[in-house]
Amino acid sequence: MSELIDTGKYYKDCTLCPRKCHADRFSVKKGFCGAGAGIKAAKAYRHMWEEPCLTGKNGSGTVFFTGCNLRCIFCQNAAISSGDEGTLISEERLADIFLNLQSQGASNINLVTGVCYIPDIRNAIVRARDKGLTIPTVYNSGGYESPEALKLLNGYIDIYMPDFKYMSSDLAKSYSAACDYPDAAKKALAEMFSQTGPVRMSEDGMMKKGVLVRHLVLPGAVPDSKRVLRYLHDTYGNDICISIMNQYTPMPGVYSHPILSRKLTEDEYRRVLEFADSIGIENGFTQEGEAAKESFIPKWDLSGIISD
Repeated sequence: MSELIDTGKYYKDCTLCPRKCHADRFSVKKGFCGAGAGIKAAKAYRHMWEEPCLTGKNGSGTVFFTGCNLRCIFCQNAAISSGDEGTLISEERLADIFLNLQSQGASNINLVTGVCYIPDIRNAIVRARDKGLTIPTVYNSGGYESPEALKLLNGYIDIYMPDFKYMSSDLAKSYSAACDYPDAAKKALAEMFSQTGPVRMSEDGMMKKGVLVRHLVLPGAVPDSKRVLRYLHDTYGNDICISIMNQYTPMPGVYSHPILSRKLTEDEYRRVLEFADSIGIENGFTQEGEAAKESFIPKWDLSGIISD
């Protein structure tokens, strides 16, 4: 257990993400993400709707955390990202959740939006490995990360799965209250790649190591999507996987928005895919038709969190 770290020092003066709020998360007043000093989670289950190289036959063992350091106005998980759905759990309980998912046959442990809890996540992985955790760990995030905080996860995360939402600072400011998102995402991705190296797959097509970047194509943002894909491919080539997603669905918070109130058109998505093909992106995934709603809007019923 020598690898356990003191989490309190990170939460007393929190600088775990690019916002560097310096919040005392032990106090009543929280930082931008809304997280306190304890782990808060809303659901854990075998998710069957991730990319095939993560889902496999038995699903990805997904743990959804409460709180987020972005404020995406179109967020589909707003009940946990900016709401208060979820319950407090200990590091020991989180480790047991990992082991329970492994015992159910999960292909991996998939940590969704864990930026607020990086020190605890590291400790939980240490505890779980001591008890027999052997499946890969996946860090699934919005891409707005601090390289310094990510270094705490070096050796504890096998697969990084960040979003790369925008190349435009204006879009990032307008949609996610983070004008520095493009620069922060570039730096975070560089740190992730430095830890894992190029993608490594098993003989059965399952991802074992590396980086899988997700990009959600937004209505009216085809030019920015092309800039994102150009950067990713020019920088990393086919050493990373790129998942180009069409599942944008307007949520109540944007019903009156002049652009985001509509779905992505087939033509917009087609133009992005044609561009990806034209610049030589080969290692990745696309979506056909409309993504199943249950694939990205689960019920936040604490299943898998308070009971096995």
